[in-house]
Amino acid sequence: MMKFAHGQTIIQEFEVFSPKKYAMEGDKIGLQIGTLNKHVKKIMIALDVLESVVDEAIELGVDLIIAHHPIIFRPIKALRTDQAYGRTIEKLIKNDITVYAAHTNLDVADGGVNDLMAEAIGLENTEVLVETMEDPLKKVIVFVPEEQAPAVREAIGNAGAGHIGNYSHCTFNTAGTGTFKPGEGTNPYIGEQGKMEYVSEVKVESVFHASIEKKIIRAMLKAHPYEEPAYDIYDMGNSGKTLGLGRLGELPDEMTLEKFANHVKKVFDVKGVRVVGDLTRPVKKVAVLGGDGNKYVSTALFKGADVFVTGDLYYHVVHDAMMEGLAMVDPGHNVEKIMKDAVKERLLSFIKAKGYDTEVISSEVHTDPFQFI
Repeated sequence: MMKFAHGQTIIQEFEVFSPKKYAMEGDKIGLQIGTLNKHVKKIMIALDVLESVVDEAIELGVDLIIAHHPIIFRPIKALRTDQAYGRTIEKLIKNDITVYAAHTNLDVADGGVNDLMAEAIGLENTEVLVETMEDPLKKVIVFVPEEQAPAVREAIGNAGAGHIGNYSHCTFNTAGTGTFKPGEGTNPYIGEQGKMEYVSEVKVESVFHASIEKKIIRAMLKAHPYEEPAYDIYDMGNSGKTLGLGRLGELPDEMTLEKFANHVKKVFDVKGVRVVGDLTRPVKKVAVLGGDGNKYVSTALFKGADVFVTGDLYYHVVHDAMMEGLAMVDPGHNVEKIMKDAVKERLLSFIKAKGYDTEVISSEVHTDPFQFI
């Protein structure tokens, strides 16, 4: 018998990677059309939810579309099914296709759009370009019998606890004696009802980022042998992880702006790019931001970028940047399509690990409205 993942389970896992709280204020994210209260046979990852993409989804039997660009971004004043937008939503509803959007939260996320773009360009020593928030540190402390301590340590480490620099699964362990008296109606792993028990236990401590707290707790509870594990969660005063839009990094080797622009064109598989600056000038420090980066030109300048890779550049914004000496490469907004296969592979890994038969595919429809002739 086929086993399909529930819609809520899929999105719960997705939001561990790309939490809603990462999104910029006012961004239209989350469930937009349909319901997640159903089992999902097939998921499609898309950049845009155009009518052609919806037709593709209908033909392929898709139940859930996870998109980067929200289909509902502005208030709907009218929904006419004799026009493309209304017709698209009508098709989604009639074919029971759910649409979930992850926009700026997917831009900010580790391994999200901006990291993918920086990696494609080949940037090294990357950091956040535009800081938007901090993911604070917390500590989990759990008390577990000595024999089961390795399993609990492994479980919380695999869930993301104990990451310090390039080290993972970091914990501190203190041996001690745990005492408890199982009450009426309990089914104790160790001991008997009404009798005080003394158990050799280990106090396991580990740090984690607040955004994955639920994942850490779920992993710990699943690995712990007790029906009522004792554990504590503490806020920490240490600095957490800086999160934000865009990335700043360096090329392995300096190259001319012309060579770099051709490199960008190749890695993002576009037929042309708009370039601002002297094509013979050397570039090494690169800022990159997926989508419309006009608001962040001054940030790229302030942080010392030689060149800024972003989309939808405005004429007068470019003039100002050019006068300040910042080179620019605009490969278009559609290069954010790089997220499709990456999100697909992440969800497939989760689905495979859980033994689900749910399929995950990437939309093959080309949604870039621009052509080069």
